[in-house]
Amino acid sequence: MSAVLDRRAALLPGRFGFLMGLYAENYHRLARLFAPQTLAPGRYVSAVDDGLDVSLLIQRHHRYTIELELTYAFVDASTGQPSPSAQLRMYSDAHVAEALHCHPGRHLWQVLGPFPPAHTVFQHRLRMNGFLTRWLEYLAGQGHSAGTLVQIAADRASDGGGVGTE
Repeated sequence: MSAVLDRRAALLPGRFGFLMGLYAENYHRLARLFAPQTLAPGRYVSAVDDGLDVSLLIQRHHRYTIELELTYAFVDASTGQPSPSAQLRMYSDAHVAEALHCHPGRHLWQVLGPFPPAHTVFQHRLRMNGFLTRWLEYLAGQGHSAGTLVQIAADRASDGGGVGTE
């Protein structure tokens, strides 16, 4: 019986492997959907017939990464922030994209506290990146794409934005 269980465990990815798979899936979905690697820093809006415009802010291009924010182009009345909103980082060399946080204006430590247990951080990353996978799939199904993006402003990050080096 243990041989069967050992074999089954070898076939199933570990939780860390699953998270890395989500990162890879998010990269490919994002690259196919909006091709941010081809866009100059700035704010873009994708409007389709569903009435929910999507805002994509390309904040910075670095040698191997792109920092961006994806949100709907409306504000949540209760928080005053765009919702849903995801701060993302794409790694072009590793072909992975991770959701850094999904709470506008808040970093991970602000959401989970100053010293959360590793398990809590890991679970939070799984939830955020699982949400991102489903959201990107939904946006593609609604007809959003690189072809529906229109640049609305040449927003730059406060430190100058643009292309930098790491």
